[in-house]
Amino acid sequence: MEPYLVGVIGIVVMLVMIFAQVPIGVAMGIAGVVTFSVIRGSFEASLTLFGTETVGKIGSPELAIIPLFLLMGSFATVGGLSGDLYRLAQSFIGHVRGGLAMATIGGCAGFGAVCGSSIATASTMTRVSLPEMMSRNYSEKLATGSVAAGGTLGMLIPPSIILVLYGVLTEQFVKTLFVAALLPAVLAVALHLVTIAVLVRRNTEMGPSGPRENWSATGAALKQGWAAILLMFVVTGGIYGGIFSVNESAAVGAFLAFLIALLRGRLTRANFWLALRETASTTSMIYLMVIGASIFTYAVTVSGLPQVMVDGIRATDLPGTWVVLLLMLMYLILGAIFDTISSMVITMPFVFPLILDYGYDPIWWGVLTIMVIEIGMITPPIGMNVFVIKAMLPDTRIGTIYSGVAPFIVADIIRLGIIIAFPAIALFLVDYFGLPR
Repeated sequence: MEPYLVGVIGIVVMLVMIFAQVPIGVAMGIAGVVTFSVIRGSFEASLTLFGTETVGKIGSPELAIIPLFLLMGSFATVGGLSGDLYRLAQSFIGHVRGGLAMATIGGCAGFGAVCGSSIATASTMTRVSLPEMMSRNYSEKLATGSVAAGGTLGMLIPPSIILVLYGVLTEQFVKTLFVAALLPAVLAVALHLVTIAVLVRRNTEMGPSGPRENWSATGAALKQGWAAILLMFVVTGGIYGGIFSVNESAAVGAFLAFLIALLRGRLTRANFWLALRETASTTSMIYLMVIGASIFTYAVTVSGLPQVMVDGIRATDLPGTWVVLLLMLMYLILGAIFDTISSMVITMPFVFPLILDYGYDPIWWGVLTIMVIEIGMITPPIGMNVFVIKAMLPDTRIGTIYSGVAPFIVADIIRLGIIIAFPAIALFLVDYFGLPR
């Protein structure tokens, strides 16, 4: 049997296990070990591969960033930084039509910069911003839609866990990815704000204006929000300014978030251990998936299947733009069904060689991939962020939330088209700072 056919069978075995509810990391690891054993004709070789990849990933300095950023996000949540950021944005724009929804987008963007998780951002901002919007008679569609869509910003705004993971899987520089994501993230925030402005202009009752805050109230919001601003400045400013490496920035950010929660008197023994447990649980899940993906990727690469797929697609003379659009459609579907990490680790062994063969920049592709997967987070029939909000608001119809996110999906697709048409938006700062790629 040709080695690439063994690779095909390995993929089928992996998918069967995934649909049988076997954890994705375990399914990929087992499929990789079996595939490599058959190709090499030796089970001992597979055990060596398993040990090498496991030790290599556990000892990876790049992967060590993930638990530190997760811990920073957990302590930031305990410290109440999400509420501070929301109230700060509300004090500046809460008086305009749709201002609270715009403040929600601003709060999501700010909290995403100290959290790095889409689902955590959506769930936190649901508790913080939705009660305020509903008390001001905001449309339920606009209120839930802005939270769900704003939550996706946590994936793109550095420090992003998923960008770190992409860097590890494709061996790209994490700092370069963070810098490349900055302008697309600003574009995302701007388009979401424009979407809200258009919606409330067409129907003023969707987001009625509120009272204008006086300067003393704005000053109080700034005073309360200093800790969140400081944390964002230290973490992102330290990375972009070359003061810290990404690993050092993650460690400093986690410690600073811990101090903020402690000094505010919100860090009890119970929620301290809860933050550690949540971080350990999420980290172990991510590590398991990365180790499984690494084993599976190596086995599939040895089988020659990725090159066979590249040669087959090349033989069709399909233009590169069409390949990109088809891959975007695939990721949109996967993002609506699987979680973000699963969508990436399952497909990267096949997609990345194809992108490189067509001559596309891997940094630009990483930003583009994150963007389309985040759209999938709010796309029917599932959309993870939508279900997170639905679980927290059992009396709200899920159709209402889907209706609310629809205009934001349109805005995100426009943004996707802009980044595809003008890759320099993602690469300008990378080239300006002379970062490696």
